[in-house]
Amino acid sequence: MDISVKALEKAVSIRRQIDSLEKRLSSILRAGPVISAAGGGHRRMSATTRAKLAAAARARWARIKAGKKAAPAKKRRGLTPAGRRKLSRLMKARWAARRKAGGGK
Repeated sequence: MDISVKALEKAVSIRRQIDSLEKRLSSILRAGPVISAAGGGHRRMSATTRAKLAAAARARWARIKAGKKAAPAKKRRGLTPAGRRKLSRLMKARWAARRKAGGGK
């Protein structure tokens, strides 16, 4: 148990040294904080693009909170009674023709 605690303390000490060296290096180069290889690269966005995205998100949340949908749903068009009668007559005629022809599909 003592060995693992000592190893952990040593690892923490080394990590602190690395962090302090990275800070010193970044202050020397004036390039901001050093990005470690494990962190990966980050996409950079201009301030105007970030502002546009933020405004769009705020508008989206405002619509959601107001109870409105993002895009108005299209009104579904139904059949009128006259159209329904016409289709009914056509289908009945088609079925009658099939019955007359022999009842096959």
